[in-house]
Amino acid sequence: MTQPRSGKWVPQAGGYLAFLPAPLPPTPPVAVTGELMGLLSEGDRALGRLDGVASVLPNPDLFVAMYVRHEAVLSSQIEGTQSTLEDVLAFEEDEDQPGLPVDVGEVVNYVRALRHGLARMHELPVCNRLIRELHRELMQGVRGGEREPGSFRTTQNWIGPPGATPRTATFVPPPPEEVERVMAELERFLHAGDELPPLVHVGLAHAQFETIHPFLDGNGRVGRLLITLMLCERGILRRPLLYLSVYLKANRAEYYDRLTAVRTRGDWEGWLGFFLRGVAEVSESATLTARRILDLRERARGLDLGKGAQRLVGLLFEHPVVSVKRVQGLLGCTFATAGKALDELAGAGLVVEATGQRRNRRFRFDAYLRLFEQPALAPEGTDALRERTQG
Repeated sequence: MTQPRSGKWVPQAGGYLAFLPAPLPPTPPVAVTGELMGLLSEGDRALGRLDGVASVLPNPDLFVAMYVRHEAVLSSQIEGTQSTLEDVLAFEEDEDQPGLPVDVGEVVNYVRALRHGLARMHELPVCNRLIRELHRELMQGVRGGEREPGSFRTTQNWIGPPGATPRTATFVPPPPEEVERVMAELERFLHAGDELPPLVHVGLAHAQFETIHPFLDGNGRVGRLLITLMLCERGILRRPLLYLSVYLKANRAEYYDRLTAVRTRGDWEGWLGFFLRGVAEVSESATLTARRILDLRERARGLDLGKGAQRLVGLLFEHPVVSVKRVQGLLGCTFATAGKALDELAGAGLVVEATGQRRNRRFRFDAYLRLFEQPALAPEGTDALRERTQG
């Protein structure tokens, strides 16, 4: 049975138990000592290195833009989408081109939702109003878009394998009549001027949001978006460069186990240790990627290229998937000259032709994209957890 530190199980009319979380911060307080203190220091240092190396990039905003897309792909893959980073870039190039996965719109929505959140943070803090706006952007016109986008749920949901019911579910979040109240408590915690270290504050808030599961769909994606927004709001990062989806994707079983341990045993320290390890690992990986981008840029600038091809190299860091027609517009040249510039870069090994066609060719900045791309998720097994709802 749940300890009072994390919440309680509440019997429901349908013969099942729903979990009602206790307000944050936990009581007794989180013990940030020993190993947890070491992990916190490691995470802080790793974030500082990431922020520092990003500041010396020639155009940090381009790096951010690619990381936003990368995060969108990985976070959406956790929910079962198949679209890749190249699919997203191709969609941005021409959303009507054939052959794109049908779920690419979900990934593009994630990009739009994160950009919306970053823009809105100049006007309001991370709060329930912003959380609902993020959800509306995320779910607009895609799978699940009919399930009250932008509104907290008014029916019960649950998490479990296919065919599960609330009585057999792995986890049942708070009943619908409690959602507004517990989300208001979470909002108060987000704005609290407590003495918790910022990374601990963010880690607690993420776990609480996932426990509440306030929407009928899209909770995981919104929860992962909030991590980045909270880090930026608190000044831990000057640019939105930390995305934990790659870590959570690689450690999904432990992620679920750690959240379950919070709910069943009040083990906030175990969850925070897992979260802080992820912050450090992902920060170090992003720092290495930034350094490799600098190296790639210097190598590309050192190639013996014609004037048009050399100009195009700089533009490819912003448009790593392009058609000949797009390059024609970017360079302000003829179609033939654009094709020649791309062929020259292909000959130098910087780009590869992605369609295998003689017409409507599309090229990818291969060396650059490989710095971001990750292996696709393995197919879902029988133990995959999915959100369920009842009307």
